[in-house]
Amino acid sequence: MDLTIEGQLYRDGAFEHGSIAIKQGKIVAIKKTIKTDNHLNVGNKLILPAGIDLHVHFRDPGFTHKEDFWTGSQAAAFGGISCVFDMPNTHPPTTTIDALKQKKQIASKKSVVDFGVYAAVCDENIGRIGELAPLCNGFKIFLGSTTHSLKLSNHHLQVALREINRTKKITLFHAEDEFCLKTHMDREQTLVDHIRCRAAECEETALKNILTNAAGLSSPIHICHLSSCEGFEMIRKRSPNISVGVTPHHLFFDVQSIKTKQTFFKVNPPIRSSFDRDALWYGVNKRHIDIFESDHAPHTEEEKNVDFDSAPSGLPGVETLYPLLLFAMKKGNITLDMLLALLCERPAQLLGIPKGKIEIGRDADFIAVDLKKTEKIAAEHLHSKCGWTPFEGFPGIFPSVMFIRGEKVVDDHQLLVKQGFGNCVGV
Repeated sequence: MDLTIEGQLYRDGAFEHGSIAIKQGKIVAIKKTIKTDNHLNVGNKLILPAGIDLHVHFRDPGFTHKEDFWTGSQAAAFGGISCVFDMPNTHPPTTTIDALKQKKQIASKKSVVDFGVYAAVCDENIGRIGELAPLCNGFKIFLGSTTHSLKLSNHHLQVALREINRTKKITLFHAEDEFCLKTHMDREQTLVDHIRCRAAECEETALKNILTNAAGLSSPIHICHLSSCEGFEMIRKRSPNISVGVTPHHLFFDVQSIKTKQTFFKVNPPIRSSFDRDALWYGVNKRHIDIFESDHAPHTEEEKNVDFDSAPSGLPGVETLYPLLLFAMKKGNITLDMLLALLCERPAQLLGIPKGKIEIGRDADFIAVDLKKTEKIAAEHLHSKCGWTPFEGFPGIFPSVMFIRGEKVVDDHQLLVKQGFGNCVGV
């Protein structure tokens, strides 16, 4: 054995005191007592699977003044996320073989957590999906304009989905319809204006289009960042290969409660009303939602601190994703079983990686956490290059120890590994 770790393990819906044996980065045994020369006892702390964030924008390459794989992956690690999947709207965009290779090379040199990358499908590269598939973990399709995005026209959607279906890769959607967005386009001065310009109707229209064109296909399809009551009603009756994600900013905020610094909460799709927020929580607790994802999309304070119409959309969230949800679980808003399913097990299943659960044969990725230790989220203690958080002052429960593949990555607010520790997964 390389290492054994002892503590309160959460397995099969209950806590039990036990030990995990690790060899070559994998869990090889789980028993009540296992002791070796290299043994760590975390006492009464809970040992939980590390989280997986299938939706981050680490801005590398091209926009590294906002974030890069070094700073973004540190944020992930300190937040208990052992594996991230990066979106393709960088510069150059990951739409070609060369761009995919470049991004993977950058991530391999910088990341301290494991990672994967997506390729974008747009009108220009629709004929090269088969060539891109061996190099990426999945494909992202933007049906409407958003920050640095690459749109796919509706008349190309069916062809794209059928080509991706042949590769068996996952397709992830930004579900806002471009024609609908153009219909509602107007000058924006507030978050209420932003909702009007990116109406729930645009999400609903895009989802209807996706569901229609995905009929009969078997490869996994994921709807990113669901935001509206209308969208929720649309996805309730969907085929088993279609999953749906929600973000903390859509679960914890509503437009009525945001009075100041409105540009910092500008995001696509928008933060909507309390009715939309409550519908998403209902969807989580009634098992209509499959995934928690951060949609970590940082911009600098200088970029955000402008007039509303000029401000870019997006906000950071990878480091606060797990801590916010752990506190929500402690307060009774969600069960621990459901939290781990949506943040750990289901993302691992969708992306086909051996993580997400304390189980023999999986990667030894887990956190040690004290649920009694709640702290206020503060940007000065976080690690994203952008230097701010929309969740300033919110209560969160942060892990004290983080393991990836059996290696201690974070311990007591200290990073213990170097740039490049993270591995590319799944491809």
